Amino acid sequence: MARRQVGSTRRVGDGGSFPFAGALHSKSRSSPLLSICLVLVGACLLIGYAYSGPGIFKSVKDVSKVTGDYSCTAEVQRAIPVLKKAYGDGMRKVLHVGPDTCTVVSSLLKEEETEAWGVEPYDIEDADSHCKGLVSKGLVRVADIKFQLPYRAKSFSLVIVSDALDYLSPKYLNKTVPELARVASDGVVLFAGLPGQQRAKVAELSKFGRPAKMRSSSWWNRFFVQTNLEENETPSKKFEQAVSKGLYKPACQVFHLKPLH
Repeated sequence: MARRQVGSTRRVGDGGSFPFAGALHSKSRSSPLLSICLVLVGACLLIGYAYSGPGIFKSVKDVSKVTGDYSCTAEVQRAIPVLKKAYGDGMRKVLHVGPDTCTVVSSLLKEEETEAWGVEPYDIEDADSHCKGLVSKGLVRVADIKFQLPYRAKSFSLVIVSDALDYLSPKYLNKTVPELARVASDGVVLFAGLPGQQRAKVAELSKFGRPAKMRSSSWWNRFFVQTNLEENETPSKKFEQAVSKGLYKPACQVFHLKPLH
């Protein structure tokens, strides 16, 4: 679409193809005032075309949406109302694990009868003052999720993880996912990227340690079986019903797991 717009611009610049070029060079047939008026009208038409149809500005905006890095953490915030319908009282004490957890915790704390905490797996030196405030209050902490979490069993009713497991190798996933299930009493909600989604740029690999691995749903299901993790069927069905009604359209894979008791 942008290519059409560029092509039309080039045609305007070619000699003799400008629709009002004859008015500029034909002194015998038109007055200078008429020529100027025609040029102004032509310019207005060209500007109107550029802004009305699929022009450059719209194309640049659309491309940025397609090529930008996708965040499942942003998906968590969109899914909060649906998660509340699916889990009910299970949303009373929530732990979010993943990058930008301060944003998720802030959103959860705005919900009625919901307490929230967060674990940031990566450095937060560049975090804003609000995030650092959550850290100072003990609501958010930095912890390496490849090791045991600093919480007792069943410390939270629900654990939500996003944008963190995609960067772990199976060696660490075998320990991390059961650990998330250990600290939950009602369940774990796992948001994982879809194969083909773009993640961490090269400049960010030093932060994440490795490129993201987008795994298929069949891979995750085999992994859950191997690690003795079961689907949390009741909230999973409620979540799927909400999706079928159009209340929420997932852009990431969402898995509902039972806690480890």
